[in-house]
Amino acid sequence: MTEKSIAKKVKDRIKTDNERGARENFLEDLFHDFHRNRVQVYKMNFIRGIFFGFGSVIGGTVVIALLAWVLSFFVAIPGIGEGFEKAQQTIQREK
Repeated sequence: MTEKSIAKKVKDRIKTDNERGARENFLEDLFHDFHRNRVQVYKMNFIRGIFFGFGSVIGGTVVIALLAWVLSFFVAIPGIGEGFEKAQQTIQREK
């Protein structure tokens, strides 16, 4: 390697490190400007977690229901329809 290529790599590395450090400082300043109180941050994250969990449960329920509904159309297909029919009967028994 030549001295010029080494100097260019060092220069590029310093530039990327400076940009990364500036981004990190900006994000930290932004976080501290919005949330000076740790209790407020914990409350916000707790409420956010509750809504995330609730949304995940509702979303999963909807996806499973749609999947069961779509699979019910395949009951008439020979071979694989028997398995779908058993699943459909199990779901109907559980109601």
